Formats: sequence, C-alpha cells, structure tokens
Amino acid sequence: MESQQPTDAQEGQTQRPSPMTAVERRILGVLMEKARTTPDSYPLTLNALVTGCNQKTAREPVMQLSEDQVDEALVELRQRGIVAEVHGAGRVPKYRHMGYDYFGVKGEEAAVITELLLRGPQTLGDLRARASRLCHSPIPDLNALQAILGKLKEKELVVELTPPGRGQLITHNLYPEEELAVVRVHAVSGATVGESSGPRSGRSEVIETLQHELAELRQEVDQLRQRIETLEQSQKQS
Repeated sequence: MESQQPTDAQEGQTQRPSPMTAVERRILGVLMEKARTTPDSYPLTLNALVTGCNQKTAREPVMQLSEDQVDEALVELRQRGIVAEVHGAGRVPKYRHMGYDYFGVKGEEAAVITELLLRGPQTLGDLRARASRLCHSPIPDLNALQAILGKLKEKELVVELTPPGRGQLITHNLYPEEELAVVRVHAVSGATVGESSGPRSGRSEVIETLQHELAELRQEVDQLRQRIETLEQSQKQS
C-alpha cells in the first residue's frame, strides 16, 4: 500500500478541488488504484496506464482511450500538480499520482475516493464492498462508511445524489457543474448514462454471477445423469 500522506494544511482543507474531465478522473483513479493493488508495477508507464484506463472490470463506464488522449490529459494533470512524471533505470517515463496530497485524504477516505473516480455514482452497499478491496481491512458496515463519507463531505469531495435511505446514491464532487447537473437528473430519474450507471452495473454483475453459477449447476446435473445412465447400463449388462 502506498504511504503518501497529506500535509497539515491539506488535513484541514474545506475548499473543493477543481473539477476534472472524465479522462482526467479515470487516469487519477487508475493511478490511485494501482498504487495500492499492484505496488510492484507502480508507478505506471503510459502503456500500462492506457491499459488500466480501458480495463473492462471495475470501471464505469468502460472506455476506449488512445495513448494520445491519455497523454494529453496527463499534461494537464502534471501542470496542476496532481500527477508527476518519474524516471528510473529504464528509458520509458512513468507516472505516479499526488492524489492523497491533492485531496487531503488517506487510508479509507482515499479508497472511497478512488472507487468513486473509477465508477462514478454508487449505492452505499456497493461502495462499501468495492472500497474495501483497497483497504488494509474491509470497511465493517454502513455506519463505518457513513463516518468516512462524513469526513469527505466536509472536504466537499463527495455529494449525495439522492436522499438518505435504501438505495441512496453517492458520487465524487469532481464533475464540471454542467456534468454534475446531468448526473443528478439521471440519478433521480433512475436512468443510467455514463458514470451514472454504477448501481445498474452492480446489479448486472450480480445477474452475471448467478447466471454463471446456474450454468455450472446445470453442467453438474448433466454429469450426474450421465453417471447414472452408465451405472444402469452396467447393471443391465451384468
């Protein structure tokens, strides 16, 4: 796990960080994720970063970004001090994030922000499960998540899209104003466009898992039937 720590000034920050484009958010989310999940291969090369951005799992929406698109967004992120280019023994430059310092977060707060950057709006249940994979230990329950979100709200890093209660939707507060307005409308209406498709994506994952398990059960039943038929034929022959 990366041990980047916020400064004292950033610990008390309440001003909302500047909005980011969808590509910039994806890049930062990937860098923050990979720093925790694959520290041996972090920082990331441009090629590895593009692959992470276009990953088909744990991403919402799935993107098809080119190296030029990622490289262009990296220039902006570097100018804002959110991403840094590093050079090691190899010739290929690599990139690391400064997200913890930029947001003034660490630990579980950083994990929650990372998941929101990668997937956008999510229910509290989905967010707790997904952010837990980036923590030293799982977030125990929704009360613990609410405490984490409370700190992030104070820093204006997250917003509530729907009223508290079952199925409440939470997202990050890094959208440009016009985009956030659209995300709010889709969250209230239940529509899913772009990043606002997080909850439906979660349901789709559950359905896919159940379908896979059902297919395995059917295969096992077919195998049992074949064994029974084989045994019956053996008994008849004897």
